Amino acid sequence: MKRHDDRQLVDLRPIRFEPHYIKHHPGSVLVSFGDTKVLVTCTIEERVPSWRVKSQLGWLTASYDMLPASTHERRRRSKNGPDGRASEIQRLIGRSLRNIVDLSKIGQRTLNVDCDVIQADGGTRTAAITGGYVAVMLAIQSLVKANNDVKASVSDIVTSQLAAISLGIKDGHILTDLCYVEDVDIDTDFNLVATKDGRIIEVQGTAEGQAMTREEVDAILDQGLSAIATLCDLQNKALAQNV
Repeated sequence: MKRHDDRQLVDLRPIRFEPHYIKHHPGSVLVSFGDTKVLVTCTIEERVPSWRVKSQLGWLTASYDMLPASTHERRRRSKNGPDGRASEIQRLIGRSLRNIVDLSKIGQRTLNVDCDVIQADGGTRTAAITGGYVAVMLAIQSLVKANNDVKASVSDIVTSQLAAISLGIKDGHILTDLCYVEDVDIDTDFNLVATKDGRIIEVQGTAEGQAMTREEVDAILDQGLSAIATLCDLQNKALAQNV
């Protein structure tokens, strides 16, 4: 099967991380999956939500939005909070990142992970999660370095590495890292969040055309986990620039 950009079925789009994209906060990165570009920042507040105070634990929360000019037609800014799609995506981002952060080791602090889509060409939620890991790592590195009350190491706080990837099935072929023109015409839409060592955090799969077989689901997972291992290697190379 020929893809419109001549990629092989298993190929990722060009992936790029630009750490410290915002000078005011160490936990920032611009992540690009081809023409999809998401600015992710992780800022730290010295407080937690009121319902969290008695727990003596920290908290991590996420937000997601698309800038008005991120798509072909201008999107109106939301005046009443995120819409249903954005709410679902930011909950996914928050769940995913909380899975790998030990919130008992950061004190009564909140990690705010803000994901703003600058340019959308498919896979914005998976790009946001993948960039979110880098932003969180940068923020935690800065926190550990600057605060004597944080006794844990970075590896004690961020206990694993994760990334996310979009996949799909078209005419019986499994495609990795869908761009927009592939996504809108796909038979099965699939998003996978997993750790570098292959542990699955979340699976979102919908048969928009023909139903999936068990064999296809197994093949999607194999292809997705391989892509996530590659993304994790690229994350590490970007973070190595911060050492």
